[in-house]
Amino acid sequence: MKEIKAFMHRNRVGDVLRALRESGMCQRYCCLSVTDVHGTLAALDNQEKSFSTELGAEVITEAKLELVLEDNEVEAAVEIIRANARTGQPLAGWIFITDVGTAVPIRD
Repeated sequence: MKEIKAFMHRNRVGDVLRALRESGMCQRYCCLSVTDVHGTLAALDNQEKSFSTELGAEVITEAKLELVLEDNEVEAAVEIIRANARTGQPLAGWIFITDVGTAVPIRD
């Protein structure tokens, strides 16, 4: 199993999730979460920018998508994310892929 972490502009996450669902990847069981995080991607406009006193820099609120998949699904998921998270900027985000050693379900 692999975990994909994708950092992208918030306005792209809806299209990414829709494309993952339409691909059938997240129709059955799907370990997926989306979290707002502060990051340093280039802002699409001035309204997206804010100043972080903790970081001492301008930041934007980005979306972090976390998705756990079987190894054979990772390449397709990465391509879906890349195709749907684009903004027209040279750098619209990052995708990280790591191995999952163990997954334990929580049950009754």
